[in-house]
Parts: sequence; C-alpha cells; structure tokens
Amino acid sequence: MTSTYAPAHQDALVSGFHALSDPIRMQILEHLRHQEFCVGELCEELNVTQSKLSFHLKVLKDADLVYTRHEGRWIYYSLNLAQLIHLEEYIADFRRHAQIFPPPNSEHSA
Repeated sequence: MTSTYAPAHQDALVSGFHALSDPIRMQILEHLRHQEFCVGELCEELNVTQSKLSFHLKVLKDADLVYTRHEGRWIYYSLNLAQLIHLEEYIADFRRHAQIFPPPNSEHSA
C-alpha cells in the first residue's frame, strides 16, 4: 500500500497524532481552545509542575500544534488551528475515499 502523502507530511501527521495521544496534552489544548496562556497560568490551571508542563508544551510545539509568543520574559502559548485542520483533513480523507466494509461477524457478512 502506498501513501499519498510526502514523507515530510507523514512525519508531521505522526508527530501531531502522537502529541494528541496524551491526556495532559489534550487538557492543555482544551485550555488553549479558549485563550492563550503562559506556562505559569497553565501550571495553575492543570495543577502540574512547570517541568512536567514544559515537556508537554515542547511535544505540542514540535508537532506544530501550538504557537509561542514572547512578551518580556514570558512565553504565551496558543493553538495553531492550521495544523489541527491538517490532522482533521487526514482523518476526513478516510471517510471520503476509503471503501466501507461491514464489521467482522456482523449479520451482513457472508
């Protein structure tokens, strides 16, 4: 089976879905859905240590799922909706182009 995506695009998809696979990172994205936050604010909101949060923010940033904005000594994080749309489009492509088979052991299988 061959992919319709270039290797660089596949890497971006893999890192994006990997980043979405952790509950803490999902909580971070849920908070960023409403507004941008700095690390200290997110630590308070999520009740996690700064070192733990920084690790998860790095994963999200490496996956291009968040933007950073520097203001003085603070770094603010916000969602990169364009990358989330790319992940969504990849999943939607299955719905549009994949052949649908009945589930195994269903009454439709012969």
